[in-house]
Amino acid sequence: MARSYDCVAVGECLIDFVNTPSGAKLLLEGNPGGAPVNLLAMITRLGFSTAMITKVGKDAFGSFLKDQIEKAGIETEYVICDEAPTTLAIVSLDEKGDRSFSFYRSGTADVSLRQSEIPLAAIRQAKIFHFGSVSLTDEPARTATLFAAEYAYRNGVTVSYDPNLRPPLWDDLKRAKKEILNAMQFAHIVKVSQEELEFLTEETDLSAGILSLWEKYPLRLLAVTMGPDGCVCKTASGTFRAATFDTECIDTTGSGDAFLGAALGWLLKKDAVNRELTPDEVYSMMDFANAAGSLAATKRGAIPAMPGEKEIRRCIARVPRVPDKRKERT
Repeated sequence: MARSYDCVAVGECLIDFVNTPSGAKLLLEGNPGGAPVNLLAMITRLGFSTAMITKVGKDAFGSFLKDQIEKAGIETEYVICDEAPTTLAIVSLDEKGDRSFSFYRSGTADVSLRQSEIPLAAIRQAKIFHFGSVSLTDEPARTATLFAAEYAYRNGVTVSYDPNLRPPLWDDLKRAKKEILNAMQFAHIVKVSQEELEFLTEETDLSAGILSLWEKYPLRLLAVTMGPDGCVCKTASGTFRAATFDTECIDTTGSGDAFLGAALGWLLKKDAVNRELTPDEVYSMMDFANAAGSLAATKRGAIPAMPGEKEIRRCIARVPRVPDKRKERT
C-alpha cells in the first residue's frame, strides 16, 4: 500500500540559473526549482509530508535535483530518471528583483512524463493534490497532468492549481488560455497573479475578474497575488484583501510558490482543507501566506529561500505592512 502524504504534486522540476552579468563574463548561479517543487518545499518546511511526481534526466543536473529534493524533505519515490535531458531555465533579474525567463525545455525529461507513470494510489491517499499549468504546455505531460488532476478530483482529494503563465513556453497564447482554463474544472484551490487573472478573464477590473472565475469553476478558495499590493482572496464567506509585508526584495523567484505553499500548510494545520473558512480565518491565512511570500523574496533561489513557521510568525508580529489594508473588503 502506498504511503499517505499531506500533499502530492506533479509537474516540472528544473534548474533555475540566475543570470548575473559581471564585466566581460556572464555568471550563472544554479538553484533547484520548478513551481510544484518549490511549493512542496514550503509545505515540508512547515512540518508536513510531501511527494513529487516528475521526471529528471540521467545527467548531472538530474542527480543534483533529486539530491536537493531529498534534502528538502520531499519524497522522491515518484521522481523518475529519464534518458531525456533535465529542463533548464535562465532567470534574469531587474533592479527590483523581478524576473524574466528563458527555457531549455524542448524534448526534456519533465515534458516526457506519461499517464501510465502516474502513481494513482499516492494521489488517492493524499490530503491535497497540486499541479500547475507549466506541465500543460506539451505532450505527453499535458495528458498525464490532466489525468492526475481529474483522478484526484473524482476521488475526493482537494485539488490545488497554479495557472502559472510562462509565455515563452507556449507557441500560441490563445491555446495557452484554453488549456489553462480547461484544467480549472478540476480545481478547488487556485492561486493566480493579477496579471494572470486579467489574461484568463479579459477583465481589467479585479472584482469582475474574480467573479468570472468563481462563477464558472468549482472553487473553494481563489487567491489573487499582487506583489507589493498584497493579495485578495475569495471564499464562500466573501472577498477579502490583505496587505503584504515591508521586506527587502532581492529575488522574487518562488515567492508565489511560497505564498500558496504557506496557505496550503495553514489549511493543513487548521484541519481546514475541506471546510468553509470564517472571515477571521481567511485573514489569518492571508497574513501567513503573505509573510511567507515576502520572506522568500529576501533571498536568492527558490527552495533554499522557503521560510520556516517561526520566521513567518516573527514577520507577522514585527514587520510593518505596506500599506495596512488587512480589514479592507473589495
